[in-house]
Amino acid sequence: MQDFLDVRFLGSVIVTLFVIMDPPAAVPAFLALAGDKAPKIRARLARQATLTSLGVIVLFAVLGEQVLSYLKISLPALQGAGGLLLLLVSLNLLVGQEGEASKVKDVNIALVPLGTPLLAGPGAIVATILFARRAEDSTQWLALALGVLVVHGLIWAALRFSGGIARLLGTSGITVVSRIAGLLLAAIGVQLIADAVAGFIAAG
Repeated sequence: MQDFLDVRFLGSVIVTLFVIMDPPAAVPAFLALAGDKAPKIRARLARQATLTSLGVIVLFAVLGEQVLSYLKISLPALQGAGGLLLLLVSLNLLVGQEGEASKVKDVNIALVPLGTPLLAGPGAIVATILFARRAEDSTQWLALALGVLVVHGLIWAALRFSGGIARLLGTSGITVVSRIAGLLLAAIGVQLIADAVAGFIAAG
């Protein structure tokens, strides 16, 4: 099997992306933004968010360095932008205005902030670029592709079946989860901005 697929590389891709993208941790944010919607809409949003994340990760796996170089975007700038976006979303959740964040069409919720930068954020993008840089032959490229698909399958499952959690929590529970999700997203956003500042200082 090693002749067709680098199993060790596959394991490294799955573990790294799973830890960074953290599908279970995306459930509170998903419920905060879509927990009050009909099951069919939640299922559609879960699918769209997963496909959005998958598309972003595949794009950066194949063309990541070229895209950033062409647009003259540094990795710290990417981290800072992702951090600011998460901060804006988290503020709406913290002050009880999650409805404002979802007034736009549902597809927009799936694209931003669910698909990116919550799932396909700067950390996952950078990790994917580094894995693509390390891939030396077809066995490792196949392992990278399979690893990305496996992690996104887990992401879809976590979001798709979050409806059971929503029913268990009820309206009041979802409100509490929204506040907690807002706090966590704010912390992630601040950390991304801090990493971006450190990156700029180190580069300068």
